[in-house]
Amino acid sequence: MLIAGVLAICVILAVLAFLAPRLSRHPQNAASKTAGLGARGGSKAPGKLGKWFAKPFSTSQKMMNKSAEGGRKGRGKLPL
Repeated sequence: MLIAGVLAICVILAVLAFLAPRLSRHPQNAASKTAGLGARGGSKAPGKLGKWFAKPFSTSQKMMNKSAEGGRKGRGKLPL
């Protein structure tokens, strides 16, 4: 369920970044902030568990940022 949610957010951010690059910054920051909150919460666990619990959130945060960046890059390459 979490994977499907992250993928849906990535697709939405990529499409929004392609259609409206400047307006996509706020949703990207909100999604990044939410994933960062999960990573910070997971890292509070003791020892190696903290690293393991935080990793899925930080990976999804990177994926969301890359998809939004890719949408903006694609828009920049248009010949218009």
